[in-house]
Amino acid sequence: MVYRTLAAAALVAAGLLLTGCGQRSATKAPQPPTVSTAVAQEGTIYPNEVLPGLIAPFQNVAISSTLVEPTLQVNVQEGDRVHRGELLAVLDTSDLRAQLAADIAQAHSDAAGATHTSDQGLLTIQQSQQSVVNAQAALAQARQTLAKDSLDLSRYNQLMSKGYIAAQQVAQQQALVRNDQAAVNSAVASLRSAQEQVTSNGTLQNPSGLQASSVEEAQALQQVALAQADQIRTSIAKAAIISPIDGVVVNRNLNPGEYPGTRQIFTLQQVDPIFAILHASGSQVANVSVGSTTKIVASDLGSSGLTGRVAGVLNQVNPGSTDFQVKVLLHNPDDRLRPGMAIEGNVALPPLRGVKVPATAFLDDNRNSIMTVGDDSAVKTMQVQYVGDDGKTAVVTGIAPGVRVISDGQTSVGDGEKVAVR
Repeated sequence: MVYRTLAAAALVAAGLLLTGCGQRSATKAPQPPTVSTAVAQEGTIYPNEVLPGLIAPFQNVAISSTLVEPTLQVNVQEGDRVHRGELLAVLDTSDLRAQLAADIAQAHSDAAGATHTSDQGLLTIQQSQQSVVNAQAALAQARQTLAKDSLDLSRYNQLMSKGYIAAQQVAQQQALVRNDQAAVNSAVASLRSAQEQVTSNGTLQNPSGLQASSVEEAQALQQVALAQADQIRTSIAKAAIISPIDGVVVNRNLNPGEYPGTRQIFTLQQVDPIFAILHASGSQVANVSVGSTTKIVASDLGSSGLTGRVAGVLNQVNPGSTDFQVKVLLHNPDDRLRPGMAIEGNVALPPLRGVKVPATAFLDDNRNSIMTVGDDSAVKTMQVQYVGDDGKTAVVTGIAPGVRVISDGQTSVGDGEKVAVR
């Protein structure tokens, strides 16, 4: 009995041993790891550059006044939206208007003086011309008298030689002739003086004449008074402080009764359109051009984004730094964007054409190697040259279209390893 029991136990043990060996031989071999892949293709991508920045006003306008007049009224408060041409404040112009009235009165007085001078000059010119005529007539009369007395003296000399008249009478005639000659000389001098007077006075149409110069001087005084009046009118116009832009009042530094002085009395900001100022390094702005489409996202607004265009790419803000600025012009009709808001800009770059691979396929940040899967399902690392990407797809050189690329370059597979393709 004992022998049978031991034999039976031995048979059971042998059966269990055979059963375990059969199970081990039936276990399957391990499966190769599965990887996601994409086929490299020739094509075009539209890359972009994501840049941080701030919203800035289209323009800041600082308003001051050169007048020394007190403030009469102020019509706006900080935060008010104003329009171009809107009246912001008014200065008191009482003294300016009084000065204007005085200048206008002086101009009228100078005009009357110019008229009087012109009339007086015309009269003087006419009198001078008449003096010439009178002097010419007196000279002609003196010469005629001299000629007559000289003829009589010649006749007296002949009579005296024949004893008909006394020598005393001839002497008297000689004295008379001498007096006539003196009268002629005096008349010549008077005529010359009258002619010189006419030349000196000139005519009212001759600017070099004395009378014309006097008229011009009087008219110049009138023009000076009119110019002073115009200057006062300009000052009165400046007393109305007008907004030069459509914008928002961000600073008011003026109250009724105060004198503007030399300080800044208002600051206005134009916020439609408005600028997004994006900050970038030299490599980031290398391919950014004016007119590029840019999507702006303002996290403060939770908006999906606003679209604008690059208005300018500015050089280094501070010499020696690497901070460049990209100015993007945006429309802001509802004033949702406010200066100072932090934003992010997605700037469109020129399109790139070449062999496309997933942007996640690179093995490291150097972006110079990727892993491919051959027809034998074996992994192979290949060297490439990165050209650019749009965030999802990159363009490279160094591989041909049709190569199967492992999408996740960080996956834990190595060269020569067999993989299953998803």
